[in-house]
Amino acid sequence: MTYLNAESVLPAELIKDIQKYVDGKPLYIPRKEERKKSWGEKNGTRDALLKRNKEIYSMFRKGSTIVELTELYYLSEKSIRRIIRQEKMNAI
Repeated sequence: MTYLNAESVLPAELIKDIQKYVDGKPLYIPRKEERKKSWGEKNGTRDALLKRNKEIYSMFRKGSTIVELTELYYLSEKSIRRIIRQEKMNAI
């Protein structure tokens, strides 16, 4: 994350008002609600996990065992079972 110098983007009066509450400390200003992105949306993680989970479910349906899938994807049996259960519900 990069920081902006408030003096380069905010009016002096607003900086003085902010300093009343937070003087010299980093301050996070959240995005507007309509511009927020959900987890993993920006860097593609969400799509990659969705694709992986579909692959796991497909391989399970084609006969791969849970133990085989745990070894292939480096996940616990509990995680593989959860993914299969979720994908099965999505398919209905």
